[in-house]
Amino acid sequence: MQDQPFVRSSLQLIQRFTPDAIRLPAQKFLPAWLPRPALPDQLPLSTDRTLLGRLGSLEVRLAGSKKDLKRAQRLRYNVFYRDGGAIADAKTLLARRDKDAFDKICDHLLVIDHRATTPAESPGVFKRKPPVVGTYRLLGQAMAHRHAGFYSANEFDLSDMLERHPGLRFLELGRSCVLPDYRNKRTVELLWHGIWTYVRRHRFDVMIGCASLEGTDPDRLALPLSFLHHFAGAPAEWRASALPGRRVEMNRMHKEAIDPKLALRELPPLIKGYLRIGAFIGDGAVIDHQFGTTDVLVVLPVNAISTRYIQHFGADASRHAA
Repeated sequence: MQDQPFVRSSLQLIQRFTPDAIRLPAQKFLPAWLPRPALPDQLPLSTDRTLLGRLGSLEVRLAGSKKDLKRAQRLRYNVFYRDGGAIADAKTLLARRDKDAFDKICDHLLVIDHRATTPAESPGVFKRKPPVVGTYRLLGQAMAHRHAGFYSANEFDLSDMLERHPGLRFLELGRSCVLPDYRNKRTVELLWHGIWTYVRRHRFDVMIGCASLEGTDPDRLALPLSFLHHFAGAPAEWRASALPGRRVEMNRMHKEAIDPKLALRELPPLIKGYLRIGAFIGDGAVIDHQFGTTDVLVVLPVNAISTRYIQHFGADASRHAA
């Protein structure tokens, strides 16, 4: 957002940061692909054409083996625990991997840097594998229903939203992380290309997931939380609320008291990226003490995605196709 001028008036501000879909009548939200078959009873799709795209030396693909999954888990451990504020239990410390029960039923998006692989300089020294520098975890609705549901359901009540849209396919995004040296436009663009390719390939209609603000004191996060509440809150048909026992109020400042430019500077890049694309934010936040974060729910219907981003990546996800 920093490369574009900020609007001045309150009306312009609402229009600037409110996805177009909020201002459309409800009937505009129809399944993106018709006719729609029933949700399939299937296993994760990792074995289905794992390579999704390339950009220079970077490659985005789905994990195709247990070794790939472990590489993603090690990256998550390094970012969340070693370098971040997450609190590891003894099992996590010993394994040096961030893992949970959801990993086995999810697909895992990996960004790999082939340039970081250097030829062996000495006889008998093998060339190491190119490193995983970014990852996302993907959980489709069919697989979630077969098991314990979506990960986000541990923090937010998704049931009403899912019931309001029985003909749409939901995809949960989570556990996103990128190595510090790769937190740039190229890596993030390739991650989003991978997600978009996956969405188009498997005909998902809505993306959901938890996104985090660093810190567990909501009063210190009053500005960004209030900004999200007033300027990016989901319309009724896409609204899902934090679980009653865990809900933290996001409306902590009057709308007129919010400095949007300052609020945007305090938002994590991931959340700003979601808002640029056209995402909504659910009602209420949740404090995750293990990870030292305050979580909000992101809801992104495919039909709400800004046209310029669809044109950028290609309606058929062809921009960085492998």
